[in-house]
Amino acid sequence: MSRIIAVANQKGGVGKTTTAINLAACLAEAGKKVLVIDLDPQGNTTSGLGLDKDEMENTVYELILGDASIKECIHETEIDNLSVLPSNVNLAGAEIELLDVEDKEFILKKEIDYVEDDYSFIIIDCPPSLNMLTVNAMTTAKSILVPIQCEYYALEGLGQLMHTINLVQERLNPDLVIEGIVFTMYDMRTNLSMQVVDNVKANVDVRIYDTVIPRNIRLAEAPSHGMPINIYDPKSAGAESYRQLAKEVMDR
Repeated sequence: MSRIIAVANQKGGVGKTTTAINLAACLAEAGKKVLVIDLDPQGNTTSGLGLDKDEMENTVYELILGDASIKECIHETEIDNLSVLPSNVNLAGAEIELLDVEDKEFILKKEIDYVEDDYSFIIIDCPPSLNMLTVNAMTTAKSILVPIQCEYYALEGLGQLMHTINLVQERLNPDLVIEGIVFTMYDMRTNLSMQVVDNVKANVDVRIYDTVIPRNIRLAEAPSHGMPINIYDPKSAGAESYRQLAKEVMDR
């Protein structure tokens, strides 16, 4: 049985895609067989792992509409042990096309059931909104990893995300748990980053990972080269942090 983890936060710009890409790549580096599912129509996870999202013939969009099988939609990357179920802008129209589809909340889960045993980890990058794609991620996943940016409005939207997770637990996926919170864009030079961490710890009763992801220029550069940080700059602070996070995730 694989660990299926959705990386979710409806607030944009919190390091969600960065975390999905680099956690997956560091798990693969550790010898785990990993599938990354890009559920964001922007397709940044797809391009951040070196695939041309605009040239993809079969993506998660074709999968959701039933135009291609799961095995036709999974693409290998140049990274050992790491495969991608890609996405692109076509996925933006999926919500409307699914309006009259029965059990539309479970489309992804039913497909992933066919390949789940092929992977140690399946990491799902959710869109930065609480829509049908995110619900599909939450019915498929066994746990939710929540990246939180170390900035003033860090807690904004977290309550709504927790509420959505609770609703999914009650109505659609009773086995869903919160994997934990990981702090991103941490700047040890500022009091604000420390205050945000303390504030979240005081207000949220869920597991918080010991690893914090620092603000790191190399981490920001890596996606434009289509590489995860452990390949783009293996000795950078960002690479070391995501290796530590991967170890924490594996040790759970």
